[in-house]
Amino acid sequence: MTTTSWLPRLLGLSLVLGAISAQGQTPSSASTDWPNKPIRWVVPFPPGGAMDAIARTLGERAGKTLGQPFVIENRPGAGGNIGADLVAKSPADGYTLMITSIGMATNKPLYGKLSYDPIKDFAPVSLLAVVPNVLVVNASQSKLRSVDELITAARQSPGKITYGSAGNGTSIHLAGEVFSSMAQLDLVHVPYKGSSPALTDLLGGQIDLIFDSITSARPHLQSGKLRALAVTTAKRSAALPQVPTLAEAGVPDYEVSPWFAAFVPAGTPKPVLNKLQAALVNALKQPEVQARFEAIGAEAVGSSPDELAVHLARESTRWTQLITQRGIRPD
Repeated sequence: MTTTSWLPRLLGLSLVLGAISAQGQTPSSASTDWPNKPIRWVVPFPPGGAMDAIARTLGERAGKTLGQPFVIENRPGAGGNIGADLVAKSPADGYTLMITSIGMATNKPLYGKLSYDPIKDFAPVSLLAVVPNVLVVNASQSKLRSVDELITAARQSPGKITYGSAGNGTSIHLAGEVFSSMAQLDLVHVPYKGSSPALTDLLGGQIDLIFDSITSARPHLQSGKLRALAVTTAKRSAALPQVPTLAEAGVPDYEVSPWFAAFVPAGTPKPVLNKLQAALVNALKQPEVQARFEAIGAEAVGSSPDELAVHLARESTRWTQLITQRGIRPD
């Protein structure tokens, strides 16, 4: 190679190195040093729910592994869209991540136009957990004791049996939509602003049933106020092992598994993403984490980023089809 041929390349390289130096550190050194400050974990829903509990539990353990605390930041609103938009527009440096759920697959068909792209604007980190929904009725007021009895009653009185949800497009609502569609039933959906008021009305006898999260339903099951007919997941829940799945109870192939996963902004350096994924998956294996999960009915999963990407694509296709076919719209 002649001097005249390599000199422009050398000058160009010098300019690039100078620009990187002016920014304080090279991308490789930034990845090597990560993390050297607290990590912000955005929870796009209010404190107190399963998502918040999962983030706090995993953040505490993963923070010990990485040597930096995870700072939980609740950014609720618009079905998780406010928090997601914040994370999508955050620097892709590994210091901001988000825990999210089925909304990552449903919000685009629900809302039509979003300020972010659930696929392009995020990098998947890991699936974290599944928290089954459970089909429950009022134990003192309902005569229904099985899914078969529910299906028979619904067919005898179409448009009369009501089920509550935490709002249009939530997993509690979609679990009911899948059930109605697969069993060919005419049930009346009653949306609420959250699971708690729906549960209150179920306990008060204003509605007939809910496909509620195990997290909020289990205390009322333990007290005898609610009766469980089935869980929505493909396998029985370890939290309610005596309760059959809906597939076992009379709706073959039924499965709705409310999942929780971690994402970071697209463009986050691969070494940083891998460190973060390893810390979260390691946390999921710890006995104290699994004990806390058991208390809220959550089941640890853990996955590679690629496995989460495949899962999100599959879920997006499934729920887009259902939401479009059933004409579901946000509240």
